[in-house]
Amino acid sequence: MRKSYRMFRRGNVYWVQNNETGKQETLRTKDRITAERLLNAKNESQRQPFINLQIARAYLFASDPQIARRTWTDVMEEMFKSKRDTRNATKRRYLVAIKDKELDSIRKLPLMETRSEHFLKVLEAGKVSTNIYLRRVHNFALGMNWLPVPVLPKRMWPGFHFGEKRAITRPEHDRIVARETNLESTGKRG
Repeated sequence: MRKSYRMFRRGNVYWVQNNETGKQETLRTKDRITAERLLNAKNESQRQPFINLQIARAYLFASDPQIARRTWTDVMEEMFKSKRDTRNATKRRYLVAIKDKELDSIRKLPLMETRSEHFLKVLEAGKVSTNIYLRRVHNFALGMNWLPVPVLPKRMWPGFHFGEKRAITRPEHDRIVARETNLESTGKRG
């Protein structure tokens, strides 16, 4: 069977070249044995692409035994624990945000089984704050190396669309003040 990649040295570093496209990339190693293993892995992935994910998972599970069981709830709880604020305002905001009912569909979902469509479903149903905090939870998981790759690439996250904001009109203000029974809050003295 024809090999998809061939290996060569440039200086002290080993490189591979795709035989079909001619594209070259560094293997980032000076060690021949390591370079040969990487070359074999690249060629094997071309021959049997259907087992690539299984092999990757086996390596990940060996490096982090919790990776198969870690859920988004675990990420949210760990993220909450990491927040330090002397006034606890940040912790309160995070606590409210992670209780968002729109996140319920992914809470018990293992990180390694999460697909882009899971996040897109949450984002479609949620609000701006859902988008903001889901990004933060996702980035926290990436930062902790609990995810090997982003669930949703940075460019695919939907933008923020805040609702229209306006000040109240004078008649609206007058109606609010007229309903107020506490004279101290209206500035009127009896």
